[in-house]
Amino acid sequence: MNLRVKSVEASIADAADEERNLKRSLGTWDLALMGIAVAVGAGIFSVGAQAAANFAGPSVILSFILAAVTCGLAIMCYAEFASTVPVAGSAYTFTYATMGELLAWIIGWDLILELFTAAAVLAKYWGVYLSEALLAFDVPLPATFEVGGVSISWPAFLIVAIFTVLLVAGTKLTARVGAVFTLIKVGIVLFVIVVGFFFVKAANFTPFIPEAVPTEGGASDAWTQSLFAWMTGAAPAQYGVFGMLAAASLVFFAFIGFDVVATSAEEVRDPQKRLPRGIFLGLGIVTLLYVLVSIVMTGMVSYRDLAAEESPSLATAFRLLDQDWASAVISFGALAGLTTVIMVILLGLARIVFALSRDGLLPRWLSKTTAHTKTPARVQIIAGALVAVVAAFTDVGLLEEMINIGTLSAFVLVSLGIIVLRRTRPDLPRGFRVPWSPFLPILSAVLCVWLMLNLTTLTWVRFAVWLVIGMAIYLLYGRRRSRLAGEQVSEVELPTAQGAE
Repeated sequence: MNLRVKSVEASIADAADEERNLKRSLGTWDLALMGIAVAVGAGIFSVGAQAAANFAGPSVILSFILAAVTCGLAIMCYAEFASTVPVAGSAYTFTYATMGELLAWIIGWDLILELFTAAAVLAKYWGVYLSEALLAFDVPLPATFEVGGVSISWPAFLIVAIFTVLLVAGTKLTARVGAVFTLIKVGIVLFVIVVGFFFVKAANFTPFIPEAVPTEGGASDAWTQSLFAWMTGAAPAQYGVFGMLAAASLVFFAFIGFDVVATSAEEVRDPQKRLPRGIFLGLGIVTLLYVLVSIVMTGMVSYRDLAAEESPSLATAFRLLDQDWASAVISFGALAGLTTVIMVILLGLARIVFALSRDGLLPRWLSKTTAHTKTPARVQIIAGALVAVVAAFTDVGLLEEMINIGTLSAFVLVSLGIIVLRRTRPDLPRGFRVPWSPFLPILSAVLCVWLMLNLTTLTWVRFAVWLVIGMAIYLLYGRRRSRLAGEQVSEVELPTAQGAE
């Protein structure tokens, strides 16, 4: 298959463009805190409880470990790419250097879907948690108000606007603000874990993997079934081994965001060393926190009691033990958690669009950076404005699973891209190398595809519609306006070519 590939050298050369380059100001701990900031959000207090109640029971602990292993395998591939091609764009840039422009555009378009949807959804939730946190201190403040029959989430608009301003002011400044919030929320999580251990009972871990039972309604609703269940005709079931695996697909949402750290590669000092260290340090801390929270939560109360609740969360477990004080602490922790997640996702969204526009696949004027702060102010402001409006005026909660499928599709291509780059450019210096290649990259891709198959058929239909829109934009604009098209870069044969550029 003939593909137009952008060489690694061309990508690195673009990063030196005075009008379109970013300032290298981030270190190892900045990256680690960024990873923790984007992964540890409100989900740590709710996603695990919902997975335990509805899918896995105590075996949700294994679900978190499986999701962490899947994420870790993909992140190893990201780390090798980012240390080899330390420029903005993450999976988009990596795919451009290995599988060609078309697949690069598709993955960039997927990343825009992931990050835009995530920013809007989480900004909306931020408003809800703000109201809950204030209500815990007897300060009533509604998360929405109506004007002319239109419901407006003003906190969602506010938080996106604030971080858009900070990100325009500079990445280092934003990282410092994010670090403060990250330390606060990690402190709250550790406090909750320590207190929760005093209420753990061994009996609540039995049975560790509950016996599988059919779900209510069976297979009647094709749209809410997983794609795997729909294709195989398997009856949807709760619990059991397949319930534990389905829970892994759900809790994977809690690890989404580490790919965003790779988008900042062009802003890292000594990226060959610091990028892999920062990414793995952050992932290790996040995995430990999630596993400890899941142990505490399922040990405090029976999963059956959680299943009896309408919207189970970590706060529910404390409430069932008459520890109502925890709700206020957890609400404040969730608020602090969401704050940093929104910040990092907005940064990642701007960096993806920045990379696409610098390559000409989107209008080039978007990639201009400011002379003083070296931030892509134009695209940051436009992206922030669109996210703020969508979050404030629409019901974006219906699109939550779109975040997962956008991320997983990127993970698949990055994992396979490592194998391609090893064959086509073995000469490139690598700050980190994925061990046991190609076995681990292939395993990473397979696990990600499995998690994708566990998403609902409706999510896949929406994903297909998004891809059709993206292909139309590429064919009508990007394909002809691409800088590679203008330079008439020769096509190469993949994956059999050696030494391709």
